[in-house]
Amino acid sequence: CNKTTRRFMFSLKLFSLANMALSRIRLREQARPFLHALMNGTGLTVHMAVVDQDEVVLVEKMEHPGLRKQATWLGKRMELHCTGLGKAILGFLLEDEVRVMIQEHGLPRHNENTIASLRRLREELAEIRRLGYALDDEEDEIGARCIGAPIFEPTGRVIAAVSIAGTVEQITPENLSLYAGMVKQAAASISQGLQQIEDAEAGQQELSEPELPPQA
Repeated sequence: CNKTTRRFMFSLKLFSLANMALSRIRLREQARPFLHALMNGTGLTVHMAVVDQDEVVLVEKMEHPGLRKQATWLGKRMELHCTGLGKAILGFLLEDEVRVMIQEHGLPRHNENTIASLRRLREELAEIRRLGYALDDEEDEIGARCIGAPIFEPTGRVIAAVSIAGTVEQITPENLSLYAGMVKQAAASISQGLQQIEDAEAGQQELSEPELPPQA
């Protein structure tokens, strides 16, 4: 390709990256109050992540005071098939998207609990869609559990996930249903907030558009 084409493609890539960064900033700003409430309500560490290629990337973390700090940080990349965040997103992607991601990345086994077959993963994703949340039950790390739920943009496409993370002593079969409901509610509130922002911006755009003079 010639210099003009290369320059155009480079500019297009920068524009795409800028839009992606803006979307993530907006998502974080909208999500923070709900993430904070989830952290206080559960007493656990809260994460939010987005998909980047065939992994999830942490874009927000809130750690409850007094908890043992987790080995997570903003920008950390995590696998889709064995984390609560990743499975919450995978469960609501198109079948073709899931297939391509798995083909590209595979299903690396972290321990005996990790889902390492496509058939079993598909069964798990069907259950996630039914329940509305995903559970990482010591699949990424022995002794750790995580509950994740999807965040949707106004078009209905899944764009992120929110989760709580703790030990097997903190997230138990007895409190799983309660905590899952709280995570789902936080994710739904964030999704609803994104819809309200889009509705407000659409309304402002309509108000700012000049009225055309009547045709003679």
